Amino acid sequence: MAHMIPQEPRTKRINLRATPYQERLIRAGAVRRGENLSDFILESACTRAEEAISDQVHFIASEAQWKAFTKALDAPPRVLPKLKRLLSKPSLAESR
Repeated sequence: MAHMIPQEPRTKRINLRATPYQERLIRAGAVRRGENLSDFILESACTRAEEAISDQVHFIASEAQWKAFTKALDAPPRVLPKLKRLLSKPSLAESR
C-alpha cells in the first residue's frame, strides 16, 4: 500500500529503543532494500500505520451490499420528526 508523504523537510524526531537483534534485523532489511536506515524505518512504520487504519478508510462489500448502499444514498432523506423538532430549537449555547 503506497502512502502519501508530502514533499517537505523532515523536522520531527522519533526516538526508539531496540534490542541488538532488532537493530541487526532492521539494518539488514534496509541494506537488502538499498535504503538508508531512516528511510527504511519510516517507510515500514508508515506502511504499518496505514494498514492499522485502513479499515476506517476502505471497505469491501458484496454486489448486493453495494447495491443496497447506493440505493440508500440515492433515496431522498427520511423525515424524522423528533430529530427535526430537536434541531429546530436553539441550542443551549444559543439560548444563553
